[in-house]
Amino acid sequence: METRTPAAPSSPVSAQLAAFISDASWEVIPDHIRHEAKRSVLNYFAVALAGCNDPTLDRAVETYARFSAGPQATLVGRRERLDMLNAGALNAMSANVYDYDDTHIPTIIHPTSPVASSLFAFSETQPLSGKDFMLAFVLGVEAQCRIGLAISPFHYNRGWHITSTCGVFGSAMAIGKTLKLTPTELCWALGSAACQAGGLVESLGTMSKSVSVGNAARNGMLAALLAKEGFDGPAQPLEGVNGFLRVFGDEPNFSAVTRSLGESWEIAKVAYKPYPCGVVLNPVLDACLALSARIDPRRLDTIESIDLTGHPLLRQRTDRPDIKTGRESQVSAQHAVPVSLLRGSAGLDAFSDQAVGDPKLRALGSLLRFHDDETYSIDSAKVMLRFRDQSTEQEHVQMARGSLQRPLTDDEIEAKLRDLCRYGRSGCDAGRLIQAVWDMEDAADMGRLARLAEAPN
Repeated sequence: METRTPAAPSSPVSAQLAAFISDASWEVIPDHIRHEAKRSVLNYFAVALAGCNDPTLDRAVETYARFSAGPQATLVGRRERLDMLNAGALNAMSANVYDYDDTHIPTIIHPTSPVASSLFAFSETQPLSGKDFMLAFVLGVEAQCRIGLAISPFHYNRGWHITSTCGVFGSAMAIGKTLKLTPTELCWALGSAACQAGGLVESLGTMSKSVSVGNAARNGMLAALLAKEGFDGPAQPLEGVNGFLRVFGDEPNFSAVTRSLGESWEIAKVAYKPYPCGVVLNPVLDACLALSARIDPRRLDTIESIDLTGHPLLRQRTDRPDIKTGRESQVSAQHAVPVSLLRGSAGLDAFSDQAVGDPKLRALGSLLRFHDDETYSIDSAKVMLRFRDQSTEQEHVQMARGSLQRPLTDDEIEAKLRDLCRYGRSGCDAGRLIQAVWDMEDAADMGRLARLAEAPN
């Protein structure tokens, strides 16, 4: 069988990206992008504090701590301190474990957890100012999202977990920027990152998903640190004949990595979730909560069928009828629909192991039928309920809450942090943390901010 080789890019993609990151200064970051970086960090702490005491983290911390090189860095919401690499990995896990993190809408990458976790861990090993942190953060997000754009949608559709596979580049470039790597060294870091990229969609709903998300942060840091020591790599780690983009993509769009660098910013296409589940479920939950609010609860007991219409990705990612755990329920329409209809809520408690075991929810979920419609965006969905008397009720959400068109406000993200801090039971002072994030542009030492997120003794 003949194998088609993608056409060579018109310019050296890896070198151009590395040169941009090396040359970029604080002054090139527009004010609205600086503000978005702060919103991303607020959301990061919200979701990391929610997940900090989840059993996934308990087991991972116990294991990783056996191999820690020393108590260099904070674990968000916990008392333990580990070395920089392991702390970065565990904090990335914590921020992603509940699927409540941010989403780069064009690629479905969750960009902040690998990059922020790396930078905060790094900031506790040597001084890092707020401006330097924010510059490195924005550049790391830019790199991973652009690399993701070049291989989307094939990459995710093929089964690669894109946050993990592309997050390693974001971590590498962010740490590389703080280390002041040269363009050549940044190319080397891209090469070492590419050799460590991995993660499978098959792992969603299980603890093993967290391993690759943690590795994205840890391995990216390692790639940059190695490059700083002269550890070389290929000249074209992204676009080479056997480079990342050709191996992990079908027909990669090389220009997506470099087009309009410094003019358009991918962090502007990042949205923040109002619910702890796969982003494609957001409009479904909006619709179900609206239906729940207006329908008599006694009538909900007479539902005969539920028709769910949405983008084909909705069915592909959430058609999971036989879930057994709360983790699986976060990517299951058969759970999300009945729990939001019958309970009128869609917080973390609605996606718990206890909720999954409710036989009433399971029975109602079995009545759900998917209808694919490519004219729908991933931020839209329609839910139609048919009752035993053959009457119907429906709700069509054109644009989900938390989407780019209906973004969470600054106040809503602050409220999310406060709520999830309480949920995670860390005892952290959410108010101090929120204020420190808004003020971080003027911070002299971001390590101090990182330590505000540790559990009090």
